Amino acid sequence: MQTIIEIYNNLSIYIVGILIVIIIILVITSFVNISAINRLENKYRKLTRGVENSNLQELIESYMDKIDNASSETKEIKNVYDDIHEKLNKCLQNISIVRYKAFEDVGSDLSFSIAMLDNNKDGVIITSIYGRDESTTYAKPIDKGISRYDLSEEEKYVLKDSISKK
Repeated sequence: MQTIIEIYNNLSIYIVGILIVIIIILVITSFVNISAINRLENKYRKLTRGVENSNLQELIESYMDKIDNASSETKEIKNVYDDIHEKLNKCLQNISIVRYKAFEDVGSDLSFSIAMLDNNKDGVIITSIYGRDESTTYAKPIDKGISRYDLSEEEKYVLKDSISKK
């Protein structure tokens, strides 16, 4: 027993030094842990803001439900957008008009040709020829930018102008 006490007395400075180092390491580790816990607690408060007395599982489930609802609404909006886009392509968008004198003995530019096309280059050319004794109006269908009927120079001009506006 005496030898143990002598060894302890000889090494007591070293033992106390080692214990002090261990205590310093434990204090530093405690401060690091407290800091990490505070950061985690702040994140938890941000996650659960506005929610009283609910556990984390209920909160996450409610957020997942909100995400599912938002996803389904997004799909509905995309379908509506696609439908509107499809309808918009079929609307008249490219319009061109030219007025001209069909006959030299008529005083003003009372005749006209108007091309009205959608985005697919489908539509109609309406031409009105004004003369002293009579006026004639007629329409020629346009499919993919081409008419099945012969076109006058004015009609060719409005068709080309209308197509170029796309």
